[in-house]
Amino acid sequence: MFGSSKSNRDGQLVVDALIGSQVVIRGDVEFSGGLYVEGRIHGKVLAVQGDAPATLTLAEHGHIEGEVRAQVVVISGRMDGDVHATERVELSPTARVNGNIHYQVVEMSAGSQLNGRLVHASAPVAALPAPQEAGSDAASESANSGKTSAARRKLAEAMG
Repeated sequence: MFGSSKSNRDGQLVVDALIGSQVVIRGDVEFSGGLYVEGRIHGKVLAVQGDAPATLTLAEHGHIEGEVRAQVVVISGRMDGDVHATERVELSPTARVNGNIHYQVVEMSAGSQLNGRLVHASAPVAALPAPQEAGSDAASESANSGKTSAARRKLAEAMG
């Protein structure tokens, strides 16, 4: 009934709450411990901050439409929305994800599908430098022109 998952304590799947295959939830869900979803959720699924790691397992026929945030996320079903996992994301061969996955560690089995981006949690978002206004700094302009002429000299030497 709960499938096989190697994702939790001592290799056992820990389920504190089960959303059955005939259940449809419209609204946000907050949980702690293990949440196993065989039904449908239309809304955010958020792990409550606590001492115990929270694990969300989306079963093969389960479907979530909304953002997911938990320490460990195991997906075998359909996920429409972004996934934020502070520890690990596992995508089984039947996983279908439409959204970005933010992760520390990701495990993708052959056959899983992702329409979105994989974003490593420690990857900093690089900001572009602010454009300089024309004529704002004459010293930097003369330094840049010096670099340009030096580069042109090297290019001319290499070609000639």
